[in-house]
Amino acid sequence: MLDWIGWTATALFAGSYLFKQPVTLRKIQAGAALLWVVYGLAIHAMPVVAANVIVASMAAVSTLRRG
Repeated sequence: MLDWIGWTATALFAGSYLFKQPVTLRKIQAGAALLWVVYGLAIHAMPVVAANVIVASMAAVSTLRRG
């Protein structure tokens, strides 16, 4: 089950670059980062959690600011 979360996060993040709209790209990246946070918590990897909280936050803030 844990691998499934990690692979889904990887696929979402990689797939986000296929979208032409920057807002869509950032929303998908934020979602993928949140999945990475869940994965990091599940495997007790705080560097993974910290890095992806930052990525998700930046993607969310930039999405809200730019619309």
